Amino acid sequence: MTAGPVAPPVRRLLVWRHGRTEWNATGRFQGQLDPPLDDEGRAQAARTAPFLAAALRNEDTVLVSSDLQRAVDTAQALAPLLGAPLRIDERLREHGLGSWEGLTRDEVAERHPDQYEQWVSGQPVPGRGGEAQADVAARALAAVADLPPASTAVLVTHGGTAGRLLEALLGLGSEHRRVFGPLGNCHWSELSFQASGWRLMRHNLSVPAAGPQEGGRRPAGDRGPFPGPSASDVPDAPRSGATPEEAPPAPVEDADAAG
Repeated sequence: MTAGPVAPPVRRLLVWRHGRTEWNATGRFQGQLDPPLDDEGRAQAARTAPFLAAALRNEDTVLVSSDLQRAVDTAQALAPLLGAPLRIDERLREHGLGSWEGLTRDEVAERHPDQYEQWVSGQPVPGRGGEAQADVAARALAAVADLPPASTAVLVTHGGTAGRLLEALLGLGSEHRRVFGPLGNCHWSELSFQASGWRLMRHNLSVPAAGPQEGGRRPAGDRGPFPGPSASDVPDAPRSGATPEEAPPAPVEDADAAG
């Protein structure tokens, strides 16, 4: 008989993207630069944290954040509500984008047209420097492997790193990139470890803008402890919190994130 996958230290993961920054709102590549949350990003974290804390009330939960401040500040909205210490792991930080960091999509297209065309066509972009996608996935997987034993872990991370981690956990190769869309700001995905390995249970969830449903009822279609997907399962609009990866032409561009 073939042995099944090795059980991880946690059986459930919530991969939570940080709240919005001004650079998200203006479509500027962040990478490993560290702009802070803007007012909307702080409000997103404040709305989402109580929702997650209520859902995790009876769980043995570990909370781990990227070391970049936008992720730390998002995680700090949740830590006191969980009553759990906040762990910092630099392996959850964003995909390093080299010379593109700090530039808008239009600036990249103007200054580095060949690299931009590689990116739009879904090819690797070695000329910009930064990190290879496989290296981002490897360090994020290592962070998961090193988690302390718990029933659930909340990983507060970034758009690009979240995408690479989800792909790696689900065993998706490069030919399956963009099977699912990127996380919006302060959205999260839930994965469960089962006999066959990791399974994506819910993706790109967010707290309803109007708050919890009247009477505590879940949105239609939700069959678990977390709210259903946002209405369109699409991240924030390009001018309102999305990263350059989330703006058109999304069907063909690489998913190296700026968030």
